[in-house]
Amino acid sequence: MDPLALFKAAQREAWSTFGPLEATTTIPAATLVKWARVRGDQAVLDVACGTGVVALAAARRGARVSGLDLTPELLAQARVHSALAGVDIAWTEGDVEALPYPDASFDAVLSQFGHMFAPRPDVALGEMLRVLKPGGTLAFSTWPPHFFIGVMFAFVAGHLPPPPPGIPAPLAWGDVGTIRERLGDAVTGVIFHAGQMRVPALSLAHHRESLERSAGPARRALQILKDDPEKLVQFRAALDALISDYFEDGSVQQDFLMTRAVKR
Repeated sequence: MDPLALFKAAQREAWSTFGPLEATTTIPAATLVKWARVRGDQAVLDVACGTGVVALAAARRGARVSGLDLTPELLAQARVHSALAGVDIAWTEGDVEALPYPDASFDAVLSQFGHMFAPRPDVALGEMLRVLKPGGTLAFSTWPPHFFIGVMFAFVAGHLPPPPPGIPAPLAWGDVGTIRERLGDAVTGVIFHAGQMRVPALSLAHHRESLERSAGPARRALQILKDDPEKLVQFRAALDALISDYFEDGSVQQDFLMTRAVKR
């Protein structure tokens, strides 16, 4: 396999255990769907949908929804959720860099903390815009590099093998200037909005263990360090200290950025 395919395979496996964290993202998902002004007469695509929290929020508004993700384990949970909710969503296993939909198929293309992990931002964004109708809405939520998730990802990345050459950090999708540059003149009416989620936690260690079990990068780091007890202790102590800056009143503050634009 070529380096890019190997990188995607590692991403697919790393995020396969994300499911337990889905509940913390349901409110931000509904916020994104509302902010994107999704209506019941629209066709909506949820890119890198995970367990389907954004897709389900759009379907509850009556939209005709499709959800796509690289990881089959997460899609299996998404199918259970849509059946339980009694909504019809077209779930597809696939890659944001090669969307299996015709041009101009959707009125809105959304992504919550998902497309930002695609290794080639220009390819992923090109595909998202390709399947979006002219005048359609592109809206996504990403992690800024200077708040908790961004700082945590940067710390954990220091304990992981480097990505193949030329693959930028996912956190660049959390920078307003980078987003504007990437969107370029393909869209109009770009607008940003800051959001915040509070993740319940009983202690620093409680939240850190949740990340180690379910958050892809932290889980990969733990697998690498598990045979080196000294480094593992140091890693966990540093991660606890990082979490402590955002831990208050039984929850961890996680700030994110929402972007909305209209395709020309």
